[in-house]
Amino acid sequence: MRKAVEGGQVVELQWGRRYVMVEPTHFRVEYVINPFMDPDDQPDPARAMAQWRGLVAAIERHGGTVEALPQREDAPDMVYAMNLGLGLVREEGVPHVVMSHMRYDERRMETRSAQPWFAARGFATSYVGRDGVGAHLEAGDAFAFGDALVVGYGPRTEELALKHLATELGLRVRGLRITHPGMYHLDLAFCPLDDRRALVCPAALDEESAAALLELVAEPLVLTEEEALTTFCANSIVLGRTVLMPACPDRVRAQLEEWGFEVVLVDVSEFHKGGGSIRCLTNPVDVTVGRDLPAVPGGEVVLP
Repeated sequence: MRKAVEGGQVVELQWGRRYVMVEPTHFRVEYVINPFMDPDDQPDPARAMAQWRGLVAAIERHGGTVEALPQREDAPDMVYAMNLGLGLVREEGVPHVVMSHMRYDERRMETRSAQPWFAARGFATSYVGRDGVGAHLEAGDAFAFGDALVVGYGPRTEELALKHLATELGLRVRGLRITHPGMYHLDLAFCPLDDRRALVCPAALDEESAAALLELVAEPLVLTEEEALTTFCANSIVLGRTVLMPACPDRVRAQLEEWGFEVVLVDVSEFHKGGGSIRCLTNPVDVTVGRDLPAVPGGEVVLP
């Protein structure tokens, strides 16, 4: 199940160097679709923009690149770019984005702007569902790790979407059932660090899925429910040996540093008011089939 370790050495993640983001020109809390949102607690626009630009600068300073698309005025959550679509480079070298099919109608207009933006930049695009018809998929539930695309399903992504992804992309998809209402996307409970380590919050998942994820990750850094929900620490991104985090409990920092990672804190607290943090704001589009994920002709879905 686990990816082999080359020569006995830990292998850094090769993906997570190229990101798509959305400039927060119209970010606000206009409705409630997760437990963090409160229309009476609005983000400060100037502070949010400064934090967003600080995140961009941190990514670029640590070797990543960022391309930004404009935010629709009628799409206040579009700034959480991770959920625009699942980006990867197919085995034949073609960049591809499977556009998200949002569970809530309040976010579905986002892809109507994101799809032509991606297409104009050479990405092939496809859908597993759209406009309320077909399977729901939100890309914040999907991560390359080990021998598979690991996909959370339940609150936002539907189980049916796993089969679509596996078949269309020619990949193994490992499904994990999310049951915690506050960790409605997998990116709030799981953060790959390298080829054998990850931040994992088992409380987000049902018992069988939690056991499967802990088996998949050779050296998990297990987060408590409180750590995950109050610090958003799993909602981080990794560039080589640098982890950009919104906050980091002391014991988590100690373990990361023992493993040789540098922890860099980036304040994105205004975006926590909408229920997302660093990972939600950043969409990696450089996961490469044949390098980061094995090709599986015809696809395969594995459930606990």
